[in-house]
Amino acid sequence: MSFIESLILGIIQGLTEFLPVSSSGHLELGKALLGDNSLPEESLMFTVVVHAATALSTVVVYRKDIFDIGKGALTGQKEEMTFALKIILSMIPAAIIGVVFNDQIEALFSKNILLVGLMLLITGVLLYFADKAKNTNKDVSFLSALFIGIAQAIAIAPGISRSGATISTSVLLGIDKEKSARFSFLMVVPLILGKIAKDLLDSDSAIHHTDVTPLIVGFIAAFITGLVACQWMIKLVKKGRLIYFSIYCILAGAISIIVSLL
Repeated sequence: MSFIESLILGIIQGLTEFLPVSSSGHLELGKALLGDNSLPEESLMFTVVVHAATALSTVVVYRKDIFDIGKGALTGQKEEMTFALKIILSMIPAAIIGVVFNDQIEALFSKNILLVGLMLLITGVLLYFADKAKNTNKDVSFLSALFIGIAQAIAIAPGISRSGATISTSVLLGIDKEKSARFSFLMVVPLILGKIAKDLLDSDSAIHHTDVTPLIVGFIAAFITGLVACQWMIKLVKKGRLIYFSIYCILAGAISIIVSLL
């Protein structure tokens, strides 16, 4: 992988991990546009590294929240322990889907532009309805955490935005928009770290991968853009400006479908 390719992939991952436009969908579109030989379709190590970068950017942005939750859970503070349990509950659907249907999920990531286009349309519709929802002061309950977790599990499909699906589901359940964004970003950190650990244990790619330059470039690009995108997305959700991403996803989905059928 060249310097430019790793830079582009890192930026795509960093931006689209947090913006509700589907990082997996855009990476698949990028592969199709740049060609099979120009991007490492099966480069597990690169994927692990850029996901680790965006997970780290989430930790940096929400470092105080994560510290308070961890400290509170360990010291028996009821509010923090309850929030931690809600995070754990929200992880269960995606964890089950990821383990049981791992092979089927991997088969979806093969530059299937038609599938990505259709899923982007669904993401666009979800964001449209979420944008129209009224803001409230409602907190995340255990039941809503489960529903948000189901939305995250569905978002495993390329083209369904994880942040878009989880934030939209939260808002449509009547949860405060700022709290929706906070829960959405915090709930994914343990899952990403777990997925990274599983990928490293299941593969020896880390041992045989000797060219670290693309990994370093991708990591830095994903981390920096992730920091910007995460904080930007928090502000956009608070201001209720998801409609712009809805329009973008619908247009991108329509174009993808048309291109796939030509």
